[in-house]
Amino acid sequence: MSLRQFMSLRNLTRALSAVKEGVTHGWVETARALGIEEDLYANPLHRPLDRPVRVILIGAGHRGSIYAGFALRFPNEMRVLAVADSNLKRLNRLADAHELPPESRHENWESALASPGQADAVIIATPDNLHTAPCLRALELGYDVLLEKPIAPTEAECRQILEKAKSTGRIVGVCHVLRYTPYFREIKALLDKRLIGEIISIQHLEPIEHVHMSHSYVRGLWRNSKRATPIILAKSCHDTDIIRWLVGEHADNVHCFGNLKWFTGANAPPGSTPRCTDGCSVEHECPYSALQIYLRDRKRLYVFDLPEDTTLWDAVILEGLKTSDYGRCVYRMDNDQPDHLTVNILFRNGITAAFSMEAFVSYEGRRTRIMGSLGDITGDMESFTLTTFKDGRRNSWSMKTDAHGGGDHPMVRDWVQAVGQRNPALLSSTIDESVESHLMAFAAERSRLMRTIEDVRI
Repeated sequence: MSLRQFMSLRNLTRALSAVKEGVTHGWVETARALGIEEDLYANPLHRPLDRPVRVILIGAGHRGSIYAGFALRFPNEMRVLAVADSNLKRLNRLADAHELPPESRHENWESALASPGQADAVIIATPDNLHTAPCLRALELGYDVLLEKPIAPTEAECRQILEKAKSTGRIVGVCHVLRYTPYFREIKALLDKRLIGEIISIQHLEPIEHVHMSHSYVRGLWRNSKRATPIILAKSCHDTDIIRWLVGEHADNVHCFGNLKWFTGANAPPGSTPRCTDGCSVEHECPYSALQIYLRDRKRLYVFDLPEDTTLWDAVILEGLKTSDYGRCVYRMDNDQPDHLTVNILFRNGITAAFSMEAFVSYEGRRTRIMGSLGDITGDMESFTLTTFKDGRRNSWSMKTDAHGGGDHPMVRDWVQAVGQRNPALLSSTIDESVESHLMAFAAERSRLMRTIEDVRI
């Protein structure tokens, strides 16, 4: 039984974050306490599989570890047979967690995908610019694929993967995890029931949060669009996908403004140094101090491959700050990603959408406003309110989840079921739809760079 089936419609949903002895319990904790299915929106088409889906994991970093973690929680549904990563610490840490023998640990994807028939499917969670080659190879070998977003760094490569998926007939799922969050699932269900009438327009905000921006898109692997992918794709293809999904129609035209305004050398404070560890005179005042973020506040430490012995962490973090990009001054990097942008989208049915990606906010969690002919919806990833125009009645929904809205493992489960049942219709998003949301992002980037209104070239 699912939690959604257990509850009586939405009245109990609002009480899901129950307070007991002063502690707020989220939906997963509540489900576990009741001993029922944690996925509030468990797909009734899912069924017990004859055997676990056997996968090869390419990329043992943060996202890869999360997806592979599904096998540890649900061993009857998925099993990791092999893993590949050039970082030996990450490789062995994940392989140890899954009790893999030495011959199942590969230092490159070519070795892991040397021959067909080793598994049923492949999960690809490598850096953005290393998606295409292993994905094409996996499809050629007859494997189904779960591909971390973005699909690929260029429009041509996205189309190449789409064509290969069609020609081989393999199942390709893209990790659009927001589709699997209770928040967006509930909103989508209300829109499909036309409870606010016809959708007229959407306003959607992605607040990256200032520290997250500095970590990933100023100091981090995605800071340079030429070496990774444009931020509208790397960060916000989640959002182009969600907007496209909510509207349920093809996009026609896109217009975008945005630029890199703040994280530049011109804004480096007097007394700042190339590294935060170099005796910077403004380090204690800087909201982007690497010493504060990583050493004192202990945030986003997965990039340092820390040992299990926590007494060694300070020394490892400090060494990382002295030698890696994560210790460099945010105003002295080779970053080129916009720190703010606004996208306007016109859909074929006349619906318009305005999307903003903002770095300079103190919070995370998407903000959504949907305007309909009979009512509107406003929300913030953990709650929303639907107001009907005729009587002014307001209905609210609320649920506490994790940073990805609780969508990671439900997304993996859908893919596992699709592979296990040989039924791609079980996926929320087909590869065609996923590629289309990427084409919207590519069009936005062309518009931003050339100051044009761009067609979405489906």
